[in-house]
Amino acid sequence: MGNAQRIVIKLGTSTLTGGGKQLSHRRMVDIARQVTAAREAGNEVVVVSSGAIAAGREVLGYPDLPKFIPKKQMLSSVGQPRLMALYEQFFAIYGQRVSQVLLTREDLTDRRRYLNARNTLEALLMQRVVPIINENDTVATDEIRFGDNDSLSAQVSSLIEADLLILLTDQDGLFTGDPRQDSNARLIEEVAPQEIPDELWTAAGGSKSGLGTGGMTTKLYAADLARHSGTTVFIARGNLENVIMHLVAGQKVGTCFPPLANKLEGRKRYLLANDRAEGVLKVDAGAARALAHGGSLLPVGVKAVQGEFDRGDTVRVFNANDRLMGLGLSNYSAKDLGVVAGKQSGEIESLLGYTFGDEVIHRNNMVLL
Repeated sequence: MGNAQRIVIKLGTSTLTGGGKQLSHRRMVDIARQVTAAREAGNEVVVVSSGAIAAGREVLGYPDLPKFIPKKQMLSSVGQPRLMALYEQFFAIYGQRVSQVLLTREDLTDRRRYLNARNTLEALLMQRVVPIINENDTVATDEIRFGDNDSLSAQVSSLIEADLLILLTDQDGLFTGDPRQDSNARLIEEVAPQEIPDELWTAAGGSKSGLGTGGMTTKLYAADLARHSGTTVFIARGNLENVIMHLVAGQKVGTCFPPLANKLEGRKRYLLANDRAEGVLKVDAGAARALAHGGSLLPVGVKAVQGEFDRGDTVRVFNANDRLMGLGLSNYSAKDLGVVAGKQSGEIESLLGYTFGDEVIHRNNMVLL
C-alpha cells in the first residue's frame, strides 16, 4: 500500500447508512476491513465518525421530537454508545482494537487540552489502536462546537500532523456544478491553486464568505484548512469498492487537494501564533545536541527555568551559549520543572507525585529555529 502514512478518515452519516435511516452493518463491516488492512500495512489510522444521532434515532424507534438543539444532544447521548458498540464489534472481526475519543473545539484551542488530546492520540497510535473520534455533542455549546465533523477531521489532521485526510461522502468528489441538477457538471480531479477560485465555492453550494450551506461546502472548507497544515486531502465516494485501500495505496480517486505547506511549517505556525512564549528553558550541551538531532528534551538536560508558564504553554529553549534553539509545548509547568530540572526521567513521579511523561518537551511538539 505504499509508504507508511498517518491517515485520518472522515465518515459521514450518509456513508454509514448508505442513504437510508439505519446504520448499515454491511457498510460498517467493510469500512472496518479496509481500515484494518491500511493499519496492518504499517499506516497509522484515525477515524472521525458521524452517525451518533442516526444511531440514537434508531435506538429510540425514530421518535417525533420537537426541533431544538437539546434534541440532537439527547439523541447523540443515546446513540454514541450504540455507535461505538458496533464499531468495536465489527473491528473485532479483523482483530483490530478501537477506542472512543470525544472532542470539542475548546479541546483543540486551549493549549493544555490540545497537548492532552495530542498525547492521547499519539499513545493510542503507538499501541496500534484505531481512535474513533466524534464531536462531544452532549456537552458542546455553540461557542465550542466544531459545527460539523468535516471541520473536526481537518483539525485532527493538523493536531496529529496527518499525511492524508480522506473525506468520504455520497458523491464522487467536487464537481463544477451540482451533478444531480446539471448534466454537464464534471468531476474536478485536483484543486491546486493557493486560493480556491470563487466558482468552486459556488459549485460546492456556498460561497467563500461562509454564507452558503451544504455538505460539499463544509468539505471544501475542511480540505482548505487541512492542506494549509501540510496534509493531502481527497474527497471521494464512500461506497466505492475499496476506496480507502485505493487512496492509501496512492491511487487518485475523487478530488485531490495537494498540501500547500509541509507539516513542519504547519506546526511552526501553531507554536508561533498568538503566543508570547514568556517561559524560557536553558539546556546543557548534551540536551542541545540531542535536540539538534531530532530528540526530545528530557528533564536531566534542563539547567534553568525562567518565567511563569503552565503545562501546555509554549516556551523558548536556549542552549548553554544563550542562543535560541526553538519553541516547544511544555509537558510540565514552570513550578514542576523547578523541581525536576536536572533529574532523571525516572525520578519525575517520585518527586512530583505524578507524571505527564518522560519528556519536558516531546520532539513532536517542538520546532527548531
